Amino acid sequence: MSENNSKRSSWGAGTATGVGSMPGGDAREAAKTVTGSLEALPFLPELPARGPGADMIGRTAGMLVEVFAHVEPSGWRISDRPGRDTRRARSWLGEDLDALEEFTQGYEGPLKVSAVGPWTLAAALELRGGEAALGDAGACRDLAASLAEGLRAHLAEVRRRVPGARVVLQLDEPSLPAVLRGQVRTASGYRTYRAVDRAVVEGALREFAEVARRTPGGELVVHSCAPGVPFALLRRAGVSGVSFDFSLLTEREDDAIGETVEAGTTLFAGVVPGVDGPLSDPAGSVMGVRTLWRRLGLSPGTLAESVVVTPSCGLAGASPAYARTALAHCVRAAKSLADNPE
Repeated sequence: MSENNSKRSSWGAGTATGVGSMPGGDAREAAKTVTGSLEALPFLPELPARGPGADMIGRTAGMLVEVFAHVEPSGWRISDRPGRDTRRARSWLGEDLDALEEFTQGYEGPLKVSAVGPWTLAAALELRGGEAALGDAGACRDLAASLAEGLRAHLAEVRRRVPGARVVLQLDEPSLPAVLRGQVRTASGYRTYRAVDRAVVEGALREFAEVARRTPGGELVVHSCAPGVPFALLRRAGVSGVSFDFSLLTEREDDAIGETVEAGTTLFAGVVPGVDGPLSDPAGSVMGVRTLWRRLGLSPGTLAESVVVTPSCGLAGASPAYARTALAHCVRAAKSLADNPE
């Protein structure tokens, strides 16, 4: 079996999904919107408007095993024991899972859940002295191990609640390009942390790909809405998909993207704006994707099964009405790729 066929993901041609966050604070309404809009690849919504613990760092901190965190004025900081902020994060996640379970009765198919990846988490979580865990290699390893253990439990819980789901784990890594370039600033802001070796980054992400695959039907997607997504590194780490803001691509990335597609890795192309504004017709939203395909010399017949259409980033900053419209628009844009790949 070729590498392309062995890695090709389980979602079908012409699929759309969201990135993760949704507006507002009503878990049932968010779950109803997501499951009603995205029949092929629904996701567990995040609702950061509820406050600390519902934000992406706090939500993931609540999943950690034997590592705890609390909110300081500067951000999230590692604690000795679980406190109010940890309990709040876990409570909100439970509320979100309850709502998802309610609206996925009898569902069978891929279902996406999100957590912050190990490198963005290390860049965001402060050690007791106030510096990021990123500056301490041992702390990075401990954090990654704790996160992997927590995600195993989280994926098992999702499977228990939605037995027919093939759980897709999305790691949110907006800080990954900055981590690789040594551009993450220290607490003082006057200097930056040393760049993490690419082999170390790749090795850690490969372990999370294994965590995802140990869940029946599980796969790993890495999302980064920052410029300079390391497509080649992610492909080598064995991810099933790379999620990114399509508007930030440059032609310098063409070769890496072409190799990523040829290897069977799915592109989760963020082509629909994540905040309120006018939308083009669905076919117009994916015109850039078709142009990229022609430029790379890829077969049009592979386009709809190699690309999942998404908003450019999370929808937390959108109005509820726009968020519903954007997800429906992604579905129609994905259908246009399947119906007319040329």
